[in-house]
Amino acid sequence: MRRILFFTMLLLTAGLHAQDFSFSQFYEKPLLRNPSLAGVFDGDIRVAGIFRNQWQSVTVPYQTTAASAEVKFPIGNANDYLTVGLEMTNDVAGDIKLKRTQLLPVINFHKSLNEEYDSYLSVAFMAGSVSSQFDATKLQLDDQFVAGAFNPNNATQQVFKSTGINYWDLATGVTYSMGFGDMNTNTFYVGASMFHVNKAKVGFYANNETTTLQQKFTLNTGLTTQTGDYNRLVFFADYYKQGGNYQIMGGALYGIDLLQHYDTDEKVSLYVGGFYRWKDALVPVVKLSVYRLNIGLSYDVNTSQLKTASQSRGGFELSASYYAKLRIRNEGAEKVRCVKFVF
Repeated sequence: MRRILFFTMLLLTAGLHAQDFSFSQFYEKPLLRNPSLAGVFDGDIRVAGIFRNQWQSVTVPYQTTAASAEVKFPIGNANDYLTVGLEMTNDVAGDIKLKRTQLLPVINFHKSLNEEYDSYLSVAFMAGSVSSQFDATKLQLDDQFVAGAFNPNNATQQVFKSTGINYWDLATGVTYSMGFGDMNTNTFYVGASMFHVNKAKVGFYANNETTTLQQKFTLNTGLTTQTGDYNRLVFFADYYKQGGNYQIMGGALYGIDLLQHYDTDEKVSLYVGGFYRWKDALVPVVKLSVYRLNIGLSYDVNTSQLKTASQSRGGFELSASYYAKLRIRNEGAEKVRCVKFVF
């Protein structure tokens, strides 16, 4: 019955509107939060990856993997920047292995507004191809049950003309970021974005025009503030609205420097903290930053109505990212303003 219900809800319900997956360490996948967060970091190159394993205590686990790369270039003579990047995701859900694979290039222009405060306005577009499939051989349908028991040798009469679809997706966003305080060591940003601008048709039946990927509106913010010479607080919060659904998630990490090279300003830092997904989960997080390599681990403690079945066990995430600076700047490179978020 679980497989029948899952398949029926997913494919056959008229007026169904597909929803997006999300990560608990959402701040580690900025392009999935808002395309205009591409390049909003301290450095010239960022490569990031994340893996999520969810609901293993309830059913076949839902597994989501994502990887991204961004490169930031100075343009013109006004401290403006251009970021180009690529976001790749692969999501596999449930018994029938419903897959969604995305390949989304992004371009982001950062306009310098105030050199004194490293103030920037960033405007971005992200568009690419998406592919989705499911494994029909994993289905257990009602006409395969005999005397209340499933018989895999009893062939179903259900005909599937298509088990895969391909479509194009478009997103856009805008972000304002700035530095403040002594030497601009504190940083802040706020942004908004719209995903699935084109409202792609995602039904597996050719005549199902009601199954659309609903537009998703997001608000994003982040703040890093120094609390001492060797420690800081980092805050993140997101609001999503897609169709009739919404999600609010926010929290903070406290970071302390364990080691610092004064010649390069590179550090080894430990971050601990937590986030809360409204009416769904508490998420404790630990992150280790070794110079420009970051590794994060989180676990969802389920607090929703599903906690009776899940026994409060949601799922874990493992993230990794690497930041680098290009050695191609002129002699005054260290004095050049740059759009960034210190974390």
